[in-house]
Amino acid sequence: MCNNMRNVKTGVCCFILERVIIMAESKIKLSDVKAVEDFVSAASRCDFDIDIFYNHFIIDAKSILGILSMDLSKTLTVHCYGEDQKFRQTLQKYSVA
Repeated sequence: MCNNMRNVKTGVCCFILERVIIMAESKIKLSDVKAVEDFVSAASRCDFDIDIFYNHFIIDAKSILGILSMDLSKTLTVHCYGEDQKFRQTLQKYSVA
């Protein structure tokens, strides 16, 4: 939704943009290269950003090289900035308690 407002005294036009960002957090573990390939493939089909947080690093979940550079024995935190049912199923497949 966008509202256009004009200040009568100054003639300055201001635009107010309202944008809702859905952010969901999940904990996952990708134990091998095949799991990474499956995860990246599912993430790449999404039209929104997905980040993986590992220590002090943020990796694009659509980057197979970025994910393979991480320690796959560790639990990873995933932030999704949108919603996709098929990707949600992939997250559930690799989720940890």
